[in-house]
Amino acid sequence: MAEEKKVIFYTEDIEMRFGGLYALKNINIKIYENEILGMIGPNGSGKTTFFNVITGFYKPTKGRFYFMGEDLTGKEPYEITRKGISRTYQISRLCLDLTILDNILIGTYPVQKSGYSDAIFNRKKLIKEVKKHTERAVHLLNIFNPDLIEKLFVPVRSLPHIDRRRVEICRAMIAEPKLILLDEPSAGMNADETKELMDDIEKVRKEMENVTIMIIEHDMKVISSVSERVIALNFGQVIAEGTYEEVSHNKEVIEAYLGKEVANG
Repeated sequence: MAEEKKVIFYTEDIEMRFGGLYALKNINIKIYENEILGMIGPNGSGKTTFFNVITGFYKPTKGRFYFMGEDLTGKEPYEITRKGISRTYQISRLCLDLTILDNILIGTYPVQKSGYSDAIFNRKKLIKEVKKHTERAVHLLNIFNPDLIEKLFVPVRSLPHIDRRRVEICRAMIAEPKLILLDEPSAGMNADETKELMDDIEKVRKEMENVTIMIIEHDMKVISSVSERVIALNFGQVIAEGTYEEVSHNKEVIEAYLGKEVANG
């Protein structure tokens, strides 16, 4: 008998309205431990809104979501990060004038144990923690691109696009989350860079064996190559769920992307 997968995250009838417009409606999704789950859908289907809801940037107008058995509905983003959910963004939120190291260390903020008083009265504790996080940052950079270690104190704006994405992923990983949400990581990349990104996602899995990854993508090559399961959204609702093959051949999904005339043609 096959071992039953452990559900680490699930939603109950999540809705998100902006005025009278539904961005999400009756979303019931389960995420299983250690899987890579892909989410697809045309522009405006509600994918990024879903990420914004489950990371606390938006408060759902209805429904609840649970992570590791705990109700996180209504929690602030830093509280959700502290519980073990981390993310990247479709539009980069790196601080371009800060160094690579500074940008990655920003990701440690929700899990820092040293406070303002330690900076004055217990500097050894502060220095020890900063050293630990710096060593972790160097370790992560070495996994993705060892050349970045030599540029640790270089402003991020000097990096090519794919290396900026790597810095973002390192920032999401440094607090050692249990669930990482990647929002359009291949956006703006060429075919070669996208192939490197797919390799990078596999590196994340090898580095953090117990991590679960959910990825929003428009590039179907990325979804088909890395996702074990796929969920499709359209007009804020789930229209299909299953393997990539099952979802990509679903009539509603084809209609959502290509239009009813083409799907029925």
